[in-house]
Amino acid sequence: MLTATALDAPSPVAYGRVRQPPVEDAGTPCRRPPRAAPAGRAAQRPELLPLSAPQTSSRAAAPPGANAALALADGSLFWGRGTGARGTAVGEVCFNTSMTGYQEIVTDPSYAGQLITFTFPHIGNVGANEEDVEAAAPAARGVILETGITAPSSFRASSPLAVWLERMGLPGIAGVDCRRLTRRIRDGGPQTGALCHAASGAAVDVEALHAAARAWPGLEGMDLAREVSCRQSHRWDQAAWSPGAGYAVRREARHRVVAVDFGAKRNILRSLAAVGCAVTVVPAETGAEEILGRRPHGVLLSNGPGDPAATGAYAVPMIRALLSARIPLFGICLGFQMLAIALGAGTRKMFRGHRGANHPVKDLATGRVEITSQNHGFEVDASTLPAGVRATHVSLFDGSLEGLSVEGRAVFGVQYHPEASPGPQDSAYLFDRFAELMAASGAAS
Repeated sequence: MLTATALDAPSPVAYGRVRQPPVEDAGTPCRRPPRAAPAGRAAQRPELLPLSAPQTSSRAAAPPGANAALALADGSLFWGRGTGARGTAVGEVCFNTSMTGYQEIVTDPSYAGQLITFTFPHIGNVGANEEDVEAAAPAARGVILETGITAPSSFRASSPLAVWLERMGLPGIAGVDCRRLTRRIRDGGPQTGALCHAASGAAVDVEALHAAARAWPGLEGMDLAREVSCRQSHRWDQAAWSPGAGYAVRREARHRVVAVDFGAKRNILRSLAAVGCAVTVVPAETGAEEILGRRPHGVLLSNGPGDPAATGAYAVPMIRALLSARIPLFGICLGFQMLAIALGAGTRKMFRGHRGANHPVKDLATGRVEITSQNHGFEVDASTLPAGVRATHVSLFDGSLEGLSVEGRAVFGVQYHPEASPGPQDSAYLFDRFAELMAASGAAS
């Protein structure tokens, strides 16, 4: 079994560069010999249709016990067993190499429009609970698993993961060779797919799945922030979690922060509260005038899903107005990308995205290496950074831009997730830095 660490290792092609030729032609699958199934595995995982010779929908027949299928736009077909909710979901198929934190991943709003492939095989072993969610409901379209969801073994579990997925209306497929699927995405680039967990006794319409996968337009040009953003402004007081006590409530605040919600993870808001910020969350389409009317000491531009150029159509004018007002700004993930656009840089779709909890990033100022949590399929083109904007962090997987700052200004951002959840907390200092910049700026006293 290929571990998450091995999957994250750099390939002969730079790991995330945009539109580079893959190691093999995109239409030619990797010719790794099939792995021998361990004893008992054959009954656990239905046989997969071979990627080396994808079968056409007219000849596709479900293996015994299979009641779910994943069809890719390139004609590939994966059979498996359904889990979670019954139904059909269409989106971009991506993979995440994290070994922990599956509930945080599934509820991260940045996964809107995507079917998540988990490369780690043991998903569901700690069940699900009401504390480890990053949003009220998943924005992802579905989940793809190597093996069946295991029974939970955790004192914090309130329900099995499969039950939680069904309650959340999220379909899934188990028994897929996720290593093979991941290699296909890695070497061939982003794939659209359609996943079906068939109703009891119903057949899977493979031809319809392939047609749906081919018809889905992809994430380029898609504004998804509107779908996952809050509908009205609200305050956020929840801070850090601790065993036995749950989430603390912020008691006092030194800074007023407006967090623009493009799909904000809850742990970003908790991290702000933990460093003494009184946080007001506002919808993605909120204008600069309303934000400035709240007299913030700083503005957080959150993470979120979709194409930054599409969301930037309404967000970039707001960000430029905040830049003109000289308000301290901190951008994370999608917020970082749109901050870069507002400063004059460009963004682009990655050939393969960064999604995992062990991505090394180098701080160019200190030489320090941080292990980071990442989830993005678009990037800022470092070659387009204008004068006065400097790169602060780079990926050690592929050299792509991971951070920037504006010289002489309290304006900075990072591509990765300093709040983690899941992942290491190497980058939590960035929230302290934001608080220090607000204190030094003396804005909106």
